[in-house]
Amino acid sequence: MLRLLELTYENLLAAVSDRYGKGSFLAQTLYREFYKDLKPDAWRAEAIRNSQGLRDRLRQDWCFEPGRVKDEIHEDGLIKFVTELVDGHRVESVILPLRTHQTVCISSQVGCRMGCRFCETGKLGLARSLSVEEMVGQVYQARHEFGRSIRNVVFMGMGEPFDNFENVIQAVRVMSDQRGLDIAQRRITLSTAGRIDGIRKLAALNMPSLNLTVSLNAPNDQLRQRLMPLHDKGSLALLQKTLMAYPLKKGKVLNVAYVLISHVNDQGEHVQQLAEWLKPLRARVNLIPYNSIKDSLFQPPRQGDTDLFREKLIELGVNVQKRIPRGRELMAACGQLGAHAPYGG
Repeated sequence: MLRLLELTYENLLAAVSDRYGKGSFLAQTLYREFYKDLKPDAWRAEAIRNSQGLRDRLRQDWCFEPGRVKDEIHEDGLIKFVTELVDGHRVESVILPLRTHQTVCISSQVGCRMGCRFCETGKLGLARSLSVEEMVGQVYQARHEFGRSIRNVVFMGMGEPFDNFENVIQAVRVMSDQRGLDIAQRRITLSTAGRIDGIRKLAALNMPSLNLTVSLNAPNDQLRQRLMPLHDKGSLALLQKTLMAYPLKKGKVLNVAYVLISHVNDQGEHVQQLAEWLKPLRARVNLIPYNSIKDSLFQPPRQGDTDLFREKLIELGVNVQKRIPRGRELMAACGQLGAHAPYGG
């Protein structure tokens, strides 16, 4: 089958050569029609209308199964959309309109096995990982179905990207192909709960433009174990060592996400511990006020407490930015995805 959502241009060029004995003209035509003109049935291209036999073979081989948009919710330009996949499972994605560009937050799995206590997706457990087509399809649908000019992609939706490593990396290669979606790798972010093996594998691939975000959320092992059950005791030191060895392009920093939860990880000692842990790293902290999820005992911090935590970090020399929550009412903010995407079957 020809699944263009899983193929870079070079992959497609090799496929049309092997299957049909054709070269760059056919590959360029299909890729342009599919990705630039957003025509899922690119095999109908006018440029090959006289080759009826070829068009028939293409039609038979063609496969476009990103799932269908089952539901969508809008608020002030933000869109959360639910994709129903071919097996009935559902995933959620969010289009975020920012001042200078638009970003789409995509999912890499149906559910997640990490079990983070503050995350709606973590309550679902893991059903399965997504295919390359199902991940790239979320970006394609953001453009095709909603007409959004997407500049940035963040793998911060449902799932742990490094639990689906090979598919995620191929999805990045497809998204960043200049002949296709043309989203530069410097505008793509992979977010991990701290999978050390995944960080090492990414480092070995020599993709220095990709952005890496590590979801930390606690500055000591005991608290991190409580918030993120798959955290192994003692591994904050190993995580720090792994990140110290991570190859950063000149001028780039690691992003460290810290979900601030009232009276849990927002106390004075936590500020000190976090600043100390960050000292050897070239990193920026994204401070994210906790977003409420269903049946949770946690509470969001007060605005004043968030500001105080941030100010203390800055005083200790930490590069920090505060994330402005968006989409809370739609259950579309950080940690809230999954409420509208129960497993199908």
